[in-house]
Amino acid sequence: MGRNRSPTFKNRQAAGQRLGEALRERDITVDIVLAIPRGGLPIGRPVADALDAPLDIAVAKKIGAPNNPEYAIGAVAADGAVWLNTDVIEQREIPRDYVASTRAEMAEAARQKAQRYRSSESSPTLTGKRVCLVDDGVATGATARACIEQIRQADPERLVLAVPVASPRAMSDLEALVDEVVCLERPSAFRAVGQYYEQFEQVSDEAAMSYLAEK
Repeated sequence: MGRNRSPTFKNRQAAGQRLGEALRERDITVDIVLAIPRGGLPIGRPVADALDAPLDIAVAKKIGAPNNPEYAIGAVAADGAVWLNTDVIEQREIPRDYVASTRAEMAEAARQKAQRYRSSESSPTLTGKRVCLVDDGVATGATARACIEQIRQADPERLVLAVPVASPRAMSDLEALVDEVVCLERPSAFRAVGQYYEQFEQVSDEAAMSYLAEK
């Protein structure tokens, strides 16, 4: 898909239904689906339902550049697993103490978010399990990388990354980190995840948590 004149997906739920169907068509079976909050949960619920698997979360926070927090120089997961874009950090000469302090701050924010979303204190056991990680799309891949690192440290049997749409470049990098990728659209003219959704409003914490409570 080169040009994308109209949105590919009506909303996140519709995208999740299509993603679930694609996973079933590939005969992919998993023991658990992990969604990246907040936008990944409306995707994760129909995927989990399609695969008849429980739904939980994988939480990571971006580490933003100095004076530009939206520009990710890395990401850190709730358990402290981290991915850093060392090339960018070196090119921009970003101080190590800034990276360390921001990493610690974002790790604590991710930990608190995971605790807020879960009804229990403990995270699910992933060792030896078949895991599917989902989100509403991949732009830079920073948060997905940190979540993948967190899941890998738990030694799952298999890890599948499933998203409706992604930057071809970011997804190419992520493919080497997981066992299988299911991505419905990799537009060559990718600019932002939201441009491929007709409805792409912000998902509140309350709305996101409601998907975990279903089924």
